[in-house]
Amino acid sequence: MLLTVARIGRAHGLRGEVALDLRTDAPEDRLAAGAVLATDPASAGPLTVVRTRVQQGRWYVTFAEAGDRTAAEALTGVTLVVDADDSDDDEDAWYPHELAGLRAEHVDGRVLGEVVGLEHAPAHDVLVVREADGARTLVPFVRAIVPVVDVAGGRVVLDPPGGLLASDAANLVVSDETRGGGVAGTRDGADDEA
Repeated sequence: MLLTVARIGRAHGLRGEVALDLRTDAPEDRLAAGAVLATDPASAGPLTVVRTRVQQGRWYVTFAEAGDRTAAEALTGVTLVVDADDSDDDEDAWYPHELAGLRAEHVDGRVLGEVVGLEHAPAHDVLVVREADGARTLVPFVRAIVPVVDVAGGRVVLDPPGGLLASDAANLVVSDETRGGGVAGTRDGADDEA
């Protein structure tokens, strides 16, 4: 099975450099100079890392096979992959194929649904959970909300804040600032006669 290391973004500059959307926790290892990475589609690679740099938290890479902007632009959207057997195991890292199909349980033991996928959001990854009623819910994949991932046991345990799950919408707490339109200290539509 192939695992995604990064997705190639836009070309940067004239000498073949590209921006990367990382999907690995170890970019220093995976993208070291001289590393050869398979690609999806396979016809775009393999690609050999010549140079990397990080600027304002964004990774930029130059590949031997893309020496100019035109060649770099042709790589936009290509995915860099490694074989799962070559992957380092991290006790606190999971791949989408390991999470899909896991039972989603509440910390109180109730079955909430099933994990159907993992999506990469700008701030952090989110679990895609299909609730028992069929609703699709995005759950932030952070320790505070997903305290237990038990792949061997076939489950994840969720401790969601009120209103996160569709089945818990009645417990959603909305502040006056979020509600908008009102004046601090009064409720919208309240009669303020003296």
